[in-house]
Amino acid sequence: MAGKKFTTTSGIEIKEVYTRPSGMDELPGEFPYTRGIQKDMYRGKPWTMRQYAGFSTAEESNKRYHYLLSQGTMGLSVAFDLPTQIGYDSDHELAEGEVGKVGVAIDSLQDMEILFDGIKLQDITTSMTINATASILLAMYIALAKKQGEDLAKISGTIQNDILKEYAARGTYIYPPAPSMRLITDVFEYCSKEVPKWNTISISGYHIREAGSTAVQELAFTLANGKTYLKAAIEKGLDIDVFAKRLSFFFNCHNNFFEEVAKFRAARRMWANITKELGATDVSAQKLRFHAQTGGSTLTAQQPLNNIVRVSMQALAAVLGGTQSLHTNGYDEALSLPTESAAKIALRTQQIIAFESGVTDTVDPLAGSYFVEALTDEIEAAAYTYIDKIDAMGGSVKAIEQDYMQQEIARSAYLYQNEVETGERIVVGVNKLTEQDEIKAPVFRVDDTIRQKQTEKLRSLKAQRDNTTVKQCLQHLETAARGTDNLMPLIIEAVENYATLGEIADTLRHVFGEY
Repeated sequence: MAGKKFTTTSGIEIKEVYTRPSGMDELPGEFPYTRGIQKDMYRGKPWTMRQYAGFSTAEESNKRYHYLLSQGTMGLSVAFDLPTQIGYDSDHELAEGEVGKVGVAIDSLQDMEILFDGIKLQDITTSMTINATASILLAMYIALAKKQGEDLAKISGTIQNDILKEYAARGTYIYPPAPSMRLITDVFEYCSKEVPKWNTISISGYHIREAGSTAVQELAFTLANGKTYLKAAIEKGLDIDVFAKRLSFFFNCHNNFFEEVAKFRAARRMWANITKELGATDVSAQKLRFHAQTGGSTLTAQQPLNNIVRVSMQALAAVLGGTQSLHTNGYDEALSLPTESAAKIALRTQQIIAFESGVTDTVDPLAGSYFVEALTDEIEAAAYTYIDKIDAMGGSVKAIEQDYMQQEIARSAYLYQNEVETGERIVVGVNKLTEQDEIKAPVFRVDDTIRQKQTEKLRSLKAQRDNTTVKQCLQHLETAARGTDNLMPLIIEAVENYATLGEIADTLRHVFGEY
């Protein structure tokens, strides 16, 4: 973009960045990064436009991925079904009724091969929203990259791998906190050596917010969890200047426009100071990189087309807040998984903001607004009040064990819902400006025969693979789990020999127990 002149539609030249006349203001790309982690932000490169997708079988999800890529999406975000998230194969009795419903069913490397059929992993970035079984799904992705002949040093993407928010807000955990933290730091250590471009954790405030927290609680609890991961990795002997470069964050973006912008600005500043306090000296280890997703819980089943406006407003706030990556929700997500047409409108929303709005022409367009600057400071101070309290408890794990975060989130969720029900808080189409006869949006349905198809695939896989080798791989993994060795190489070996996700998760259950 060097040498390109940016102007308004009236021909007024737009500066790269604006400061107060004194010129003494903090600049983007400089510590503590309140105004953005890059000097030129979207002038140099737009955010990655992702669409979160995954449903039914790997074959069906693969079709949706090819469609999204053809429509201009820049990166894929994989949604996994509930059995995959909690370590059960599709033929497990507890998987009944859930296979392929809220994401794609992945039982083995075979499914991963189908999921990315015709897609070169080195040419895209992939984000995988998976936590308790993150090490297994990442192992499958690495195994597939190796089968494609890709250079692992060039593979890039993100694994969510954030178990602490599962205990606090979302619930898809398997093992107790200590062994779960071990798996996470094993991923940190392995990837820092073998897959250096991979973001090894996406510390998520999204699900904390979806569970009912306020914006301040989302920020505070997410950064408190981030501190806990940093300390766990340091205790394992990892260099913060190396592994902290591969940490990323995942934030929600709700309707209160200026609060969301200020939240993102405060997050960068706070994380820069937190990492510095814990010993980070490399600027790349001090920068908070984040993916944002528009607020699923803000979408309404009533008058669903109104959600297009909500998503547009939220997406704009995320861009003005300086996101590195963005997913926009489909307008029909309060009713079902998004239809293809809803997914396309969601993607077009990002593209219109990027190419038509002009907000990407200068860095941090809202900087200097008395309101935004004051709100950034106030959100930071309020978030630190929570973080200081969590630190006094002994960190996030202790706070979760004492039910502190869960109770705070529940209290906020109750207050919000009460305000909606009393009419104190207006939700258009829900408690005000309602309609008797609403136009019904088309609903996407997932076929219940998927479990049967996945079960047949599993039966065929187990008949064809080398079961003696699989058994040996699982025995080696169990032995290592009882010790202190890094488990990633053994998990990769198991998936390469087509051990299933459920078999690997059960092996670890046998050693670690369930929480």
